[in-house]
Amino acid sequence: MASEQVAEDQEEGGQQQQQQQQGDGYQQQALQLQGKVVTVALTPSHPRETWGKKVEFLLAVIGFAVDLGNVWRFPYICYQNGGGAFLIPYCIMLVFGGLPLFYMELALGQFHRCGCLTIWKRICPALKGIGYAICLMDIYMGMYYNTIIGWAVYYLLASFTYELPWTTCGNPWNTNDCAQNMSARSNKSTSPAKEFFELRVLQQDKSDGLDRMGPIRWQLALCVLAVFILVYFALWKGVRSAGKAVWVTALAPYVVLFILLVRGVTLPGASNGIYYYLTPQWQKLLTSKVWIDAASQIFFSLGPGFGTLLALSSYNKFNNNCYRDAIVTSSINCLTSFLAGFVIFSVLGYMAFKLDKPIHEVGLEGPGLVFIVYPEAIATMSGSVFWSIIFFLMLITLGLDSTFGGLEAMITALCDEYPRELGRHREIFVAVLLVLIYICALPTTTQGGVYLVNLLNVYGPGISILFVVFVEAVGVCWFYGVNRFSRDIEKMIGHRPGIFWRVTWTIISPIFLLVIFIVSLTGYEQMLEGAYKYPPWSIVVGWILTASSLLCIPIYIVFKLIVTPGNIIQRVTKIIKPEELSEESRLNVRVNSSYGTGTHV
Repeated sequence: MASEQVAEDQEEGGQQQQQQQQGDGYQQQALQLQGKVVTVALTPSHPRETWGKKVEFLLAVIGFAVDLGNVWRFPYICYQNGGGAFLIPYCIMLVFGGLPLFYMELALGQFHRCGCLTIWKRICPALKGIGYAICLMDIYMGMYYNTIIGWAVYYLLASFTYELPWTTCGNPWNTNDCAQNMSARSNKSTSPAKEFFELRVLQQDKSDGLDRMGPIRWQLALCVLAVFILVYFALWKGVRSAGKAVWVTALAPYVVLFILLVRGVTLPGASNGIYYYLTPQWQKLLTSKVWIDAASQIFFSLGPGFGTLLALSSYNKFNNNCYRDAIVTSSINCLTSFLAGFVIFSVLGYMAFKLDKPIHEVGLEGPGLVFIVYPEAIATMSGSVFWSIIFFLMLITLGLDSTFGGLEAMITALCDEYPRELGRHREIFVAVLLVLIYICALPTTTQGGVYLVNLLNVYGPGISILFVVFVEAVGVCWFYGVNRFSRDIEKMIGHRPGIFWRVTWTIISPIFLLVIFIVSLTGYEQMLEGAYKYPPWSIVVGWILTASSLLCIPIYIVFKLIVTPGNIIQRVTKIIKPEELSEESRLNVRVNSSYGTGTHV
């Protein structure tokens, strides 16, 4: 057994040394062939880029992980599940579920130096369908996530005025139920901010939902187009352009968050909101919902499975300390969520003070929190135009670097898989891809587009991503092997992961993902709860979207079995073992026996 282990280590070491050479440069070999010395120049056809500076990689990862959900989802879930007590299951799920998966993807991408498609040849070829599933989910996400950023662009442009348009009720879109005076509102009254969002920005009252969505709102379509243009110029040159963009998109939200925090805590009633946010309700720790919500929040916050961490880390240098990066960036992400809670609940406390209502009657989940409640609070502050501008700038930058990451995952995967067809023409490929996604996103800018946004959010990546990452963890830790994976990490950073990491990768993380996936399947209807009842046909379409990505995995396994030669046992054995890269595909070899010294090619 010891000799077999040594042989396996030597074989893997040789393969990974060759992979490192492929990514980092070229090598010359002198060969003695029939008495003649010739030189074989080994040069990759497309040398892989690396980040210009280490900090650019860190900012890109932080920017991807810290998104709109940190501002509107974490604070809401926290106060719904025991306030300060929620931080206990949240931190436990971070340590045993989110962080190991986060670390695993950073290490995989850095070691194999390729995207979510090509990487499976080196791990478990049968599971390459995971890469195609990720690409499909990234398309679905691009279709609606950029629209939400487009809403923030609309608000930003509307803020450049002497008086914010959601301050008063005397506008053409307002109804008779609009009540500007907070203290005079009844149960039937609506706020100017609510009517601005629903009747002016979305115009959802002119739609019959998904049955008749109405025409495209050209104002929203232009705002979303502006988002796609920004995304293009951040991604068209790869890490060279993305590395420059994240200096703004990743750092600006923190500047704004601290400014808003200082302003928020000085408002009357802010202390009540913060107290409500932090007060622990220990009895809720005995309910399963708290633990499931904590697991879901930490998973979607860190974002493993979207292929982004693989793509971003694949541009690192081989010996980069990915372990330290995982600890630092995941900690910053969670602390940002905690900080955003203070920002949001200080303002909710202020709104409760102004409305003379309990705080739980003020807050709204999801977009309503940042497009209705917070703008309404801003409208009552002195200097409201300034606060509105910086708040929506923060939302835009939060969203942009997250959409950068999601789309870069798909672009990197396809360019690595098809380097001659796509990799050499990245600028054109990115332009065509974004145009196609924008066209597909236009229905979300219609008068009933908000209902489609919600449907895509739940059934696009919302459910299927959980199963995809479960299969990914099984493929890496069970088929590729956690011991082999640990040796890969040792080659990069000089030491193997400890027993904690190996146990969580092998047992805890797969169980963690499987439980969340099963709970999501049983509770998906709650994700679409609201005043609008989705028609049955739309639910069917939603499940088709979910199945479209999930089916990529079994379909590719069947395809791989069919095209692999040998009997069934030989086929199965071959498709679950890492492929050895052929000499021709691994290195660009050219032998010229006419010259004694040889030339580089």
